[in-house]
Amino acid sequence: MSQARFAIYFTPHPESRLARFGAAILGYDCHGAREVPRLALDGIDPAVRARAATEPIRYGFHATLMAPFGLAAGCSAAALKTALDGFAAGRAPLPIGPLEVARIGGFIALVPAAPQPGIAALAGDCLGRLDCFRAGLSAGDRERRLAAGLSPRQIELLDRWGYPYVFSEFRFHMTLTGSLPSGEREIFQTALAAAFAELADEPVTIDAVSLMGQDDRAARFRVLDRKPFTG
Repeated sequence: MSQARFAIYFTPHPESRLARFGAAILGYDCHGAREVPRLALDGIDPAVRARAATEPIRYGFHATLMAPFGLAAGCSAAALKTALDGFAAGRAPLPIGPLEVARIGGFIALVPAAPQPGIAALAGDCLGRLDCFRAGLSAGDRERRLAAGLSPRQIELLDRWGYPYVFSEFRFHMTLTGSLPSGEREIFQTALAAAFAELADEPVTIDAVSLMGQDDRAARFRVLDRKPFTG
């Protein structure tokens, strides 16, 4: 289990239309840890769809609150679960309004249709409360992150928190594709927006946090426990 990793994500309730949509786009249900048929997208070949999902399918349909990490020495998965229980207990659900399909750099994701500063505060609180469970960033992981071309502030955050997109750099998103060739980005964005149209007016609420687990770097993340907010 030395290669096992954990993460703290927001995953919609597994029976919700949003969760079913995300699973059908990626072809993987992270709640059941099983493959599911992919939703057809107009004008996009299934083989191209499969390639676009190669990276995000490893993580399942989610929004990151605390990025994947190994456990620090002396910490256990049971203790992490208990701490996450404490984080969720008494916390009020956070309405974030409708989502929309957007392009972030080279990939496509769902993001809030209007600014929602409360999400960054939630993610920052999660990181501050649970960072003690995180093992330090490996040299290999640090080099991989640096290769993305980080700003000085992002490098500072990476070295302190193990992930560059936290606090002021945080952006809530639910990934739908991996990085796409420039000629495919508009095609995917248009097709995904059309597929999401029936859900585009439905408000979303962050009502729980999910503890995710990955047995090793080759495995897919799965939901180990979903902790509802009880406030």
